[in-house]
Amino acid sequence: MSTGSILLWVALPYACAVVFIVGHIWRYRFDKFGWTTRSSQTYENRLLRWGSPMFHIGILMVIAGHVVGLLIPREWLYAIGIDEHMYHLGATWMGTAAALLTLAGLAILIYRRRTVGPVFLATTKMDKVMYVFLGLTLGFGTLATLVYQVFGGGYSYRESISPWIREMIIFQPHPEMMAEVPLFFQLHIITACLLFALWPFTRLVHVFSAPVGYLFRPYIVYRSRDESGAGNRPVRRGWDPVSTPQERKSSSSR
Repeated sequence: MSTGSILLWVALPYACAVVFIVGHIWRYRFDKFGWTTRSSQTYENRLLRWGSPMFHIGILMVIAGHVVGLLIPREWLYAIGIDEHMYHLGATWMGTAAALLTLAGLAILIYRRRTVGPVFLATTKMDKVMYVFLGLTLGFGTLATLVYQVFGGGYSYRESISPWIREMIIFQPHPEMMAEVPLFFQLHIITACLLFALWPFTRLVHVFSAPVGYLFRPYIVYRSRDESGAGNRPVRRGWDPVSTPQERKSSSSR
């Protein structure tokens, strides 16, 4: 194998994986207050109400498809009755629908961030870089599906890309498996690796912040101040009087 192939299909993925893991540990230890989505919902809600669900539902479908297609050997799917034709139909058409839904949601979110003044002012440089690589990764993946699977003769990535990823996970890299992979699939993988390297330093860290604590925390009791006196204290009209230091001292000594 050439040096370029080893750099692209061995060194780059492992380097990005190390940055991904170490970067999250560093970010959590030294930037807990920055571990947030940097929500901009208070600035604008109409576009967000459409773009955010479309993007998040679509990306969850995309991730599920990648897990099934790349990490689960096809023999396991055969064992539960999913043959090659059934898998191809599901992966191609459901994958295309999920990708288009995700891209549409992302386009709405980027349009919102660019055209709504307060949201644009709250956008950091890392946000812009993240959107570029996220868009490239999704775009190349969608192009690969459309060009090679929908309108082309089909490409069996489960004979090349899938075993390459599984071998990388167990630290037995075989870069030669990627030699004949079509260009858009290669670009999709390279931009995805770079996106994972950027991940710890962007708002994407919120993916690992599920609000599990809300399920177990005690209830919060709110007491109203109604006229019936059932609240913490009766309601008074107007401003409460401000006591003098002498009155406060006298009151505390009682």
